[in-house]
Amino acid sequence: MSYPLQAMTRLGVVPPVTFPTDSRYCGYGTLQYTAPDGQCVAYLARRIVPQPGAPNFATINQYTVHQQDRLDLIAAKYLGDPLLFWLICDANGAIAPHELVATPGRVLAITTPQGVPGANSA
Repeated sequence: MSYPLQAMTRLGVVPPVTFPTDSRYCGYGTLQYTAPDGQCVAYLARRIVPQPGAPNFATINQYTVHQQDRLDLIAAKYLGDPLLFWLICDANGAIAPHELVATPGRVLAITTPQGVPGANSA
């Protein structure tokens, strides 16, 4: 069985998936798996979450979590874009973003990739 979207992608009618530069998946492509029945299944290439404190990230600030905090608002304040919340997740080894703000008093590292200047600390 062939799905219309997969067929259109193979024919070049629908462009391959690309992610915006503020996405944690920017630069990652899609791969295809062919099942034993011949069906092609497209999937996103695996992304390995870096270890906290990885040398390719520079700490620009720290933030102490308060009750009712939201990670997107913290990212907007310190990184200038709420969609960059994933940088805070990576810096703190979080797979589930909500866990980072679940406990008031937790101190979060705010980082940017090495060599990229951070947003002004608010």
